[in-house]
Amino acid sequence: MAGAPPSYCFVAFPPRAKDGLVVFGKNSARPRDEVQEVVYFSAADHEPESKVECTYISIDQVPRTHAIVISRPAWLWGAEMGANEHGVCIANEAVNTREPAAETEALLGMDLVRLGLERGTTAKEALDVIVSLLEEHGQGGNYYEDANSCHSFQSAYLLVDREEAWVLETVGKYWAAEKITEGVKCICNQLSLTTKMDAEHSELRTYAQSQGWWTGEDEFNFSQIFSPADDHPDNCAGKDSLEKQEESITVQTMINILRDKASGVCIDSESFLTTASIVSVLPQNRSSPCIHYFTGTPDPSRSIFKPFIFVDDVKLVPKAQSPCFGDDDPAKKEPRFQEKPDRRHELYKAHEWARAVIESDQEQGRVLKKTMMELEKQGLEAMEEILSSPEPPDPAEVGDLFYDCVDTEIKFFK
Repeated sequence: MAGAPPSYCFVAFPPRAKDGLVVFGKNSARPRDEVQEVVYFSAADHEPESKVECTYISIDQVPRTHAIVISRPAWLWGAEMGANEHGVCIANEAVNTREPAAETEALLGMDLVRLGLERGTTAKEALDVIVSLLEEHGQGGNYYEDANSCHSFQSAYLLVDREEAWVLETVGKYWAAEKITEGVKCICNQLSLTTKMDAEHSELRTYAQSQGWWTGEDEFNFSQIFSPADDHPDNCAGKDSLEKQEESITVQTMINILRDKASGVCIDSESFLTTASIVSVLPQNRSSPCIHYFTGTPDPSRSIFKPFIFVDDVKLVPKAQSPCFGDDDPAKKEPRFQEKPDRRHELYKAHEWARAVIESDQEQGRVLKKTMMELEKQGLEAMEEILSSPEPPDPAEVGDLFYDCVDTEIKFFK
C-alpha cells in the first residue's frame, strides 16, 4: 500500500498571528482526479433514536447538530476539513503508523471530522466527540474511490477554536492529544506528538507495553513508539514554512504557504494533487465573525480563495456541489466503486478550463492568473473591512457571500 499523501494543516496564534486573530489552514492532498465539493448544512433537530448514515456505517444521531460548512471528496459523507457555526475548525491527515489501519469498514477519519463539527461547540468538545466515537465504532475502510485495492490509514486531527487548538493523533481506538494556545503548529502525514501529551486513551501505555513497543521504563514518546520503523518524524516539510515567517502571520501569509510548491506544501505529483484548500480566521474578540475561505477547486496556486461567514440564512451554492446519484452511487452499492461517475460540479468544470489556459503559459494564461488574483484580493480586502468594523456584518449581505463569489468566478471563466 502506498504511503499517506503529504497533506498539511497549520494554525497560528497571537502574537505570531496578527491583530488578535487565530489563523488556520489546510491543503488536502488526494488522488489527482478526485473532485472536492464545498457544502453547507444548516443546524438541525433530529428524532429520538434516529440514525445517521456515514460513509460506510450508520451510527446513532444526536438530538441536535450544528450548522457546518465542509470541503469533502464528493463520493463520501464526511469531510477533509471544515468549520461550524461556533467557530470550530477541524482538518484531518491520513497517517502511517506502526500498526496497520483496519480495512474493515467503520468510520473514516473524514467522517469523524464532520461528526466533530456537527456535535462540538469548542475544539475540546469536538475532540471528546471524536475519541468517544472512535472507541465505540473504530476507524477503517477504503480512503479512496478505488475498486482495485483498499487504501486505509490511521488519522491525525487539528481542531481549532478562538481560544485554543488540539492536535489529536490516533492508532486504532488508541489516541493521544496535545493542547496548543500560542505560537504556530503544523501537522502532516506523520505522527508528531512526543512526550508532551495533555490527554490520552486510558489504556494507551498498557497497549504499547502489550505489543512490546515500550518497556514501561523509558520515557513515553508517542511518535517514537507508534511510528513505522522507516519513518523520519522530522520530515514534515510544512513545519519550516510557518516557523520561518518573520512577519506576523495573516490570512494572506497562510494562503501563500498553501500555494508554495517549492516547499512541498502544495502537492502536484503523478499520483496526488492538492485538490482543495481552506484558510480560516478566528478572531479572539467574539464580537467579530469567523471567516472561512475555500477554494473548492484543485491547486491553490491556480485557485481563488472565496470567503464564507455563518449567518442564519446562508444561501446554498449548488454550483460548488457535485451531482447526487442517490442509492445508485457506486460508492454506496456493494461491491463498491465498480464504476466512477462524473462528479465534477459547475465550478470545477469552469476551473478546469482556467487551469488548462494557465498551463499553456501563453499571454492569455498570465492575464487570466492576474485577474484571478485581483478577484481574490478584492474579497480579502472586503473581509478585512468586516473584521475591523465595530459593527457586526449585515446577515442579508453576507448570507450570499460564498454564492456570489462562486457565481462571479464561473462567469469570469466563461
